[in-house]
Amino acid sequence: MSPRGRATARVDRVRLDQLLVERGLAETRSRAQALLLAGRVRVGTAGAERTDRKPGEQVAHDLAISLIERAPFVSRGGEKLCGALETLGIDPTGRACLDVGASTGGFTDCLLQRGARRVYALDVGRGQLAESLRADPRVVSLERTHVRRLLPDDPETVPLPEQVSLAVIDVSFISLTRVLGAVLSAVEPRGTIVAMVKPQFEAGPKDAPKGVVRDPAVRSAAVARVRHHARELGLTVEGEVESSLVGPSGNHEIFLHLSVPGGAA
Repeated sequence: MSPRGRATARVDRVRLDQLLVERGLAETRSRAQALLLAGRVRVGTAGAERTDRKPGEQVAHDLAISLIERAPFVSRGGEKLCGALETLGIDPTGRACLDVGASTGGFTDCLLQRGARRVYALDVGRGQLAESLRADPRVVSLERTHVRRLLPDDPETVPLPEQVSLAVIDVSFISLTRVLGAVLSAVEPRGTIVAMVKPQFEAGPKDAPKGVVRDPAVRSAAVARVRHHARELGLTVEGEVESSLVGPSGNHEIFLHLSVPGGAA
């Protein structure tokens, strides 16, 4: 083949993730890579389709590609978090993240789909994380791990290999006032924490009959208590937003956007 022919062949090929962007199937290459790693891109003609192609693979410009429709996230939590991130203007792209109370992995799924570089999925339970996330190389599963293990002075400390720049929290049957300090120890200076306040776990039993907070005043007091505790830890409350989806039994949940102070100058 002549040099001109080889140059033409190179021009006729493009990275698969870039092709998704050019076709309008993904807004950014990070989003395209997330879709490919999640197996949500169908590549090839009918009868010879594959969903395991790599983002950096060089392919023809006229390659047949399409998206596989599915539930947007492995759980409703993903919809809640993504709605909050959108409203609060928080971008996980390229960031190392921590998901506290990961459970099935809705929050983790949201972070990955929005371009997170890595997600440490921490939960006291076992075997709950969705298999698709467990198999994702960007996910580090920390199951059967209590959040207090993040504290460097805990006798059974489980230090992360890096400080994260974004932590998200969705915990049940425990107050955020018992969680935020440990989470803060894992977040880098000038990092961000997004905590979902569940009023039924912040209020007393008499204020949450059958596990439901119906009184707006009780709900406001619960959020204020967490907000006050965050400030006592040195965090700045940047904003808050109510979850776009109502929680179990009709509980209204609120996301707090907290920023970590900077390090020494």
